[in-house]
Amino acid sequence: MRLDKYLKLSRLIKRRTVANEACDAGRVRVNGKVARASCDVKPGDVVDVGLGARSLRVRVMAVSDYANKEEAPTLYQILSEGSDDR
Repeated sequence: MRLDKYLKLSRLIKRRTVANEACDAGRVRVNGKVARASCDVKPGDVVDVGLGARSLRVRVMAVSDYANKEEAPTLYQILSEGSDDR
């Protein structure tokens, strides 16, 4: 599944266009490498998202074409979260 679509479905980012812009700005990494919006994510990947002062590191647990509000948190496991110290 495309990275921007995964970020939106998992509700890590609210809109796909915002996810796409974050990827273009280099604020999203997959397995330690800056990732484009079209990057393919699969279970086991580690995704780092930095938006503003917030940073989040998650492990992809599942990939689904559809996830409602209750199912979205089951798509990932939070490894760490906090503020950017840049």
